[in-house]
Amino acid sequence: MTDSFRDELRIVGGHPALDLVNTVTPRIPGRPDLHDYLRRPTDLLDWSRRIELVDPAEGEAIAAVWEGAPDLAEKALRATDEIREATYAVLAPRAGGAPALPAETSQEPVYERLMLRWAAAAARSMLVARTDGSGVVDLRVGTAPALMIPDRLVAAAIELLRTVELRQLRACPIDEGGCGWLFLDRSRNGSRRWCSMEDCGTRAKIRKLSERRRATTV
Repeated sequence: MTDSFRDELRIVGGHPALDLVNTVTPRIPGRPDLHDYLRRPTDLLDWSRRIELVDPAEGEAIAAVWEGAPDLAEKALRATDEIREATYAVLAPRAGGAPALPAETSQEPVYERLMLRWAAAAARSMLVARTDGSGVVDLRVGTAPALMIPDRLVAAAIELLRTVELRQLRACPIDEGGCGWLFLDRSRNGSRRWCSMEDCGTRAKIRKLSERRRATTV
């Protein structure tokens, strides 16, 4: 991947949990030159604002807490990384076109890590009555600024794992020059192949065109 490509993180997953998975590129298990977009707590906060996981006021509250307690910022970053990799380990084997995970990868410990994170997030959540007089309550996940971001991300991951239509789950094809990112194919005829036609799809077309030209020249 070029540096310019790495600098511009695209949001193409179609779900916050997939967008989280896609903060590593290329998504190839065991690849030594992976680029992680979430290397620092500030990266995580900026990304969370960008995908609107937190609103402006929540972002300011998180920044204030993290600035005063850097250890809590690092704790949130480590929790996010664990949620990201566990979510990928569960979804990748089910995504069309995804590279195979190492044979020793077991699903049970992955499920357990997600459930432990979700249990902790649930303990920090609240039931809040709606203001429309309906008597209905909403579950508000992520009420503690220090861990608001990982709490909401694990909630998103659990929601996706419970409801995803596997026929829509795709991986940008590595063997054709893609990046391995996961996305939901919601196209009418289910024909989407690339995470983004403007990036991976275009590069693949250019590469094939160059190969045809070289073959013709030879």
